[in-house]
Amino acid sequence: MRQSPAGRDTFGDFAPKFAELNDDVLFEQVWSREDQLSPRDRSIVTVTAIMASGVLTPALQGHIERAKANGVTAEEMAEALTHAGFYAGWPKAWIAMSMAKDVYTD
Repeated sequence: MRQSPAGRDTFGDFAPKFAELNDDVLFEQVWSREDQLSPRDRSIVTVTAIMASGVLTPALQGHIERAKANGVTAEEMAEALTHAGFYAGWPKAWIAMSMAKDVYTD
């Protein structure tokens, strides 16, 4: 079962190889490697990496939502973002924390 058809939905006609790599490699092959890293832990890594890179867009919010669905609690998300904020920059953490607050208070 495909976890995210976003690549094909967004870029399938324009960049089919990019869409294939996004959907089939990243979300199917990499995210399915649960013996190496659980979806919960993979979500924490992904959210903090996206925040640290400065991608403070709906993509980050989508991964925060995925993290919640993968069992990351509000307290764990707040702690991960707080900790990462010291390395990635407080303004990035502020925005990510606002997104997380929205996701976890819905």
